[in-house]
Amino acid sequence: MTILSDGEKLDWLQLIRTENIGPITFARLLKRFGSARAAIEALPGLAMKAGRKLPLKASSRAVAERELEQAKGAGADLVAHCEPHYPRLLAEIPDAPPLLYVRGHKSLFDRPAVALIGARNASAVGRKIARSLAEGLGAAGVVVVSGLARGIDGAAHEAALKSGTIAVVAGGVDVVYPPEHADLTTAIAERGLVMSEQPPGAEPTARDFPRRNRLISGLSRGVVVVEAAARSGTLITARFALEQGREVFAVPGSPLDPRCQGANRLIRDGATLVESAADILDALAGQFRRAEEPAHGRFDG
Repeated sequence: MTILSDGEKLDWLQLIRTENIGPITFARLLKRFGSARAAIEALPGLAMKAGRKLPLKASSRAVAERELEQAKGAGADLVAHCEPHYPRLLAEIPDAPPLLYVRGHKSLFDRPAVALIGARNASAVGRKIARSLAEGLGAAGVVVVSGLARGIDGAAHEAALKSGTIAVVAGGVDVVYPPEHADLTTAIAERGLVMSEQPPGAEPTARDFPRRNRLISGLSRGVVVVEAAARSGTLITARFALEQGREVFAVPGSPLDPRCQGANRLIRDGATLVESAADILDALAGQFRRAEEPAHGRFDG
C-alpha cells in the first residue's frame, strides 16, 4: 500500500477526470506507465496512435486543485485506491473507483458490511422490516450500507446510525439528495460515513445512480432487497452483486403488491429468502470469518 502526496492525488484527479477515462482505463494506464503523472504525459501520443483526430489532454491542474479545495471545505477526505483506508472489498471489483471522497469515520470500512436496499415508495411494513434487519445486523457488529434514497434506504440508515452505517451517494458528498434527508445526511456524516466517487458539488443525474449502485454492492458481503418493483434500480444493484460474487438476499412479499414483484422474482431465481437478520448472519458467517485474509487486487500509485 502507498500513501499519496497531495501532488500525486492531484495527478490522479487530473487523469480520472479526463474525457473517456474511467476506472478500468485508469487502472490500465497506471499499470502501463507506473504513475498518473507519466500517464498524463503520454496521453497525447496515445491519442495519435489510436487515430484520434483531436489531441487528448488531461483535465487541467487548476480544475483538480479547485476540486480538492472544495472537498476540504466540505470536510471530505480523498482516499486513493492504493491507500490503506480504501475499502478492501471494493478494491477487488474490476471497475473500482481510483478515488473516493468520504465524510465521516473511515474505520467503518474495516468492518464487515451488508447492503440493505429497496423501494423508494416503500410500504410501512417494508420500512419496519428494513429497520428490524438493520438493527439486527448492527447488533452483530455489521455495518449497514445503503444509497440514502427515500423509503427502504432511509429506514435502514436511521436504524443503523448507532451501530454503523455507510451512505453511498450518486452526487457529491456535500450535496443533499433527496432534500428531505438533510438531517439524516448530517447525522450519517457525523456518526457514520458518506462516500462518493463524484466531485464535491456534483448534482446527481439519472446515469449516476446505476454507477452508484455498483459501489453499494462492491462494499458489501451481501445485498438484501426489501421491496422492489419488477423494473427498478434496486434490481440493478442485485445484478451488480451477482456479477461481483456477492450473496443476494430478498424479503418475500405479497404477490398482489407491485412493490414486491422484484424481490419475489429474486427468490424464485435463487436469492436467499430472508425473514430476520439471523438468516443473513448465518449465510455470511463463513465470509465474515475469512474477512481478515490478506488484501489483494490494489493498484499502486
